[in-house]
Amino acid sequence: MPICNSCKGKTFIRDDVTNNLACSTCGRLQEYDNLVDQYGGINGPTGTFVSVGTTGSGNVYSYKETKIYEARKLIDDVSLRLGFSPSESDDVKRMVATITEGEYGQGNWFNVFVGACSYVGMRRDNKSLPISEVASVIGSDAYELGRMIMRVVNFLDLKKPNFPEFDIVNLFERTLRNSHSFADVEGDKVQRMKKQGIFLIHCAMKWFLTTGRRPLPIVAAVLVLVAELNGISIRIEELAKEIHAVVHTSRLRYRELLQALVKVAQALPWGKDITVKNVVKNAPFVIQYMERKAMSKPSKKKDSEGGVGLDLGDVVRDCLRKDIGDGTDMMSFEDDSETEMEKLKLAHQSWYFEAEDGGCALSVDNVDKLKLSHECLSMMYSKFLDEVGNVKSSGGLKEVRERKKRRGFELHACTEWWNGKSALSRRLLLKEILEKDVGLDVVPPSFVNGCVTVKKRRDKINAAKLRIDKIMHPLNAHSGDSIDTCTSEDVHTTKKRKRALGIDWEDLIIETLLLHRVKEEEIEKGWYNVLLELHVFNSGIV
Repeated sequence: MPICNSCKGKTFIRDDVTNNLACSTCGRLQEYDNLVDQYGGINGPTGTFVSVGTTGSGNVYSYKETKIYEARKLIDDVSLRLGFSPSESDDVKRMVATITEGEYGQGNWFNVFVGACSYVGMRRDNKSLPISEVASVIGSDAYELGRMIMRVVNFLDLKKPNFPEFDIVNLFERTLRNSHSFADVEGDKVQRMKKQGIFLIHCAMKWFLTTGRRPLPIVAAVLVLVAELNGISIRIEELAKEIHAVVHTSRLRYRELLQALVKVAQALPWGKDITVKNVVKNAPFVIQYMERKAMSKPSKKKDSEGGVGLDLGDVVRDCLRKDIGDGTDMMSFEDDSETEMEKLKLAHQSWYFEAEDGGCALSVDNVDKLKLSHECLSMMYSKFLDEVGNVKSSGGLKEVRERKKRRGFELHACTEWWNGKSALSRRLLLKEILEKDVGLDVVPPSFVNGCVTVKKRRDKINAAKLRIDKIMHPLNAHSGDSIDTCTSEDVHTTKKRKRALGIDWEDLIIETLLLHRVKEEEIEKGWYNVLLELHVFNSGIV
């Protein structure tokens, strides 16, 4: 029997308006007394309370409709976080619906599947989207996402040209445009950095720094170098983390890029003074040399033309010995005047790149005919350094009189070092990039490393053969040989003794394979596990 919540009374009457019970003693309406139990299962009439899966009284979503709704909501969320446009988001939805035949899905696998469709959709439209960025958005592993991408590509049977190769230039432009590190940079400087970066990316492709490697680390390295050239301070660690690149690999690519620039700089007259540590300071001159080298047409005749009527040696020497300044200071050489030497080198560097454009203001009518070869400039520069060294060793000149602005040479005449007219500053095909000459032709680093590794294995094979022969034929062994005689019996020796003898696990494996008569050409390839499985464990020899 119900009890009144107010007076604890037990007598009630039915209210005609609300159809609720009212206490006959105090008149208080009793709440929740008209709830009617529902019978008949899920197909029975709907009660007062709304159950899970409904939007209101009488509207119930089925399981499939709920699943599709949640799946589309997930696709919209991923597209928004990746910065997709509405049309790109619709393309992803159509791809997901096509592959799943309109069933969509739920769970962690569906998140990876949506990320894979997002990557494939952008790649199909020739828009670069890094896998690591997609993996960070969906909260998945890059390798798991890569496997799902391969399944999507195989299902849709995407092949060239419908599925183009990854465009690293597109990735560089996208990273430069979306990076927070360059958000406050002026528009003109961003366009300048874009052209410089495309130029360096193409050079890196020609030097095989991108072959078989992940694109993000080299993009981070080029961005950092271009930022330094334009006076923007940025750390490679911060940029690598922002664009989801591996920090260690980004540092390695940056160092490889600097090493390549050092090799290019060796063609310059002062190239022997350029190292990895100071190549960034000399990078404007090196890149300017590369740009002009790429724009120049190959010709058989590289000697300077003699139609000007000047002694080029006297021209260079006189240009280098001119007063540097604003026309009021005097320049003197002392015994320890290293600063003046640096000024002269910088002056020579500036003059070197101004010679073809007439930037030295020489008193010559046809300056365009003045073309200097690298060998000629290198010889004159070395001769100039020898003369300066002789002057310094003999006590130096106390004072060199100021020559008035007879020829008007200034130290910073080549402030604008970037031209941007080279074809490498624009999009080119790989074939066109390889045909360009930027002052350096190299083989792929992986090929060089492979050759070095094969040579090391060859040395280990020869050493193992000598050790085996010395044990099997002790009478033929020379007493003066210093070859190690350690064999497989030394496996149980201490690590310190192994290190002292210079024998490691690879030497022991090579010895075992040689004793089982495995061909040396197969051992050089380094597939030790396969060779052991084929020739040792399945050979029947105990």
